[in-house]
Amino acid sequence: MSTCALCAAGVLALAPPVAAVGRTSADTSAPGQRKAAVPPPGLLEEEGTQVRLRAGAPDLPDVSALSWLVADAGTGEVLAAHDAHRRLPPASTLKTLFALTVLPAFPAGVQHTVSAKELAGIGEGSSLVGLVEGHAYKVADLWRGVFLNSGNDAVHVLAALNGGWDQTARQVETKARSLGALDTTVVSPDGYDADGQASSAYDLAVFGRAGLRDPDFARYCSTAHAAFPGYDGTTYQIANTNRLLTGADGVEPYPGLLGIKNGYTSNAGNTLVAAARQGGRTLVVTVMNPQGGEGHTVYEEARGLLDWGFDAAGYVDPVGSLDALRPGARAHAKAVASAGSAAPPRAEPDAGPDWSQTGTIASAIGVGAGALLLGLGFTGRRYARD
Repeated sequence: MSTCALCAAGVLALAPPVAAVGRTSADTSAPGQRKAAVPPPGLLEEEGTQVRLRAGAPDLPDVSALSWLVADAGTGEVLAAHDAHRRLPPASTLKTLFALTVLPAFPAGVQHTVSAKELAGIGEGSSLVGLVEGHAYKVADLWRGVFLNSGNDAVHVLAALNGGWDQTARQVETKARSLGALDTTVVSPDGYDADGQASSAYDLAVFGRAGLRDPDFARYCSTAHAAFPGYDGTTYQIANTNRLLTGADGVEPYPGLLGIKNGYTSNAGNTLVAAARQGGRTLVVTVMNPQGGEGHTVYEEARGLLDWGFDAAGYVDPVGSLDALRPGARAHAKAVASAGSAAPPRAEPDAGPDWSQTGTIASAIGVGAGALLLGLGFTGRRYARD
């Protein structure tokens, strides 16, 4: 027994450390053949850029955003990220979570007459789709106002239908917990700046990925233009504010873009959740508050991350998963529910591994992992890079 323990200690001592950013120079296996697909738990909790490049992988693009993430929407694997769990103001990208929560509640064809009370309390300077008191709109029109024009007036009306602003805020935050998104605090469901309101690149990618699984959400977020009912029986055209989708203002549309949501406030800066599909593979990216360039930088940095993600297929090992709840996440979600949340959190049907169990199994897999590394003749070394 003691001899085995000494051998195990020796094996583990030889195992290479995991650094924030690294490239395995000795890995010559073919693209798509992974030796270390499962990332160390908690890697995305660390500060800085996290990526595990294999030999032949393209370099990451320069990204000035305070926080960003690129993931495979199909598998949930996070391919690379920078400060993934940094809590920042989300602006209108928070509308993705609002839609995940409220969209299933009302059939698209239901008509509702807007009241003055429902339009009260909209934040100064908010983006609006132009709802008029006393006019009847279909629920589908309201959602087009949310997704295309980022209309806070449409969010307020839908929240009123859902039981009110405060109740909806509680439900929206509970929905985040049910998805394993622990960085998100909801004060204003439309994304308007509010004290304490925050989300993260990780959480927003979770919301975007979940939205793509809902056919209605996917249809609304990918709609570039639509006719919107006017107050006098006519219609007027509204356009999606996501310029990667529409190509407006000189931004080149991204091939295969599936849309999702952009946002801007003076406090949040420019934010974006975007997804694209190419060659049978779908990627989702989040970019929060670029520090360089002008207003369109958020789109160009998202473009660079999408290009890198598609080019890096088979050349990177994941640094985390959008499915994996972080240590303590399940217990935290249960605590939120027992504290009186509006709706109990539920695990998604395809929820991934529970990283909260890794502490108890680490000792069991450590020896095997170390022995496997020696058996494979692993000599690569990862290095840190800012």
